[in-house]
Amino acid sequence: MSLVDVAIPVLPSRSILDTVAFYGQLGFEGGPHVFNSDYAIMSRQGIEIHFFKHMALRPFESSAGCYIRVRDVDSFYRACLSLLLPTMGIPRLENLENKAWGLREFALVDADGNLIRIGQILAPQ
Repeated sequence: MSLVDVAIPVLPSRSILDTVAFYGQLGFEGGPHVFNSDYAIMSRQGIEIHFFKHMALRPFESSAGCYIRVRDVDSFYRACLSLLLPTMGIPRLENLENKAWGLREFALVDADGNLIRIGQILAPQ
């Protein structure tokens, strides 16, 4: 494995096991850290997200989130659709759209209120 400069989001979770299960359904692998069960590392096709236990977290008040740029946003969106999440509330899955700023993206909000925007750059037209 080559080491490169990279930013990795560290997001709050009320239940590490529930968070691992949720992201596992989206194709992420990993789980609670071997030395600290209040921390998890999940990865999917080069994407890595870390989670820390935050028992006092209030999902509707959370402002945590991150942006993930991918090569194939449509396949990632299909994986998210399989969860049958609502389009409003928490958790939720927002529609995949081409944006005026040149990105094709959607938003996923997990059960802890973490806003995950996922997108890819559109080819110039």
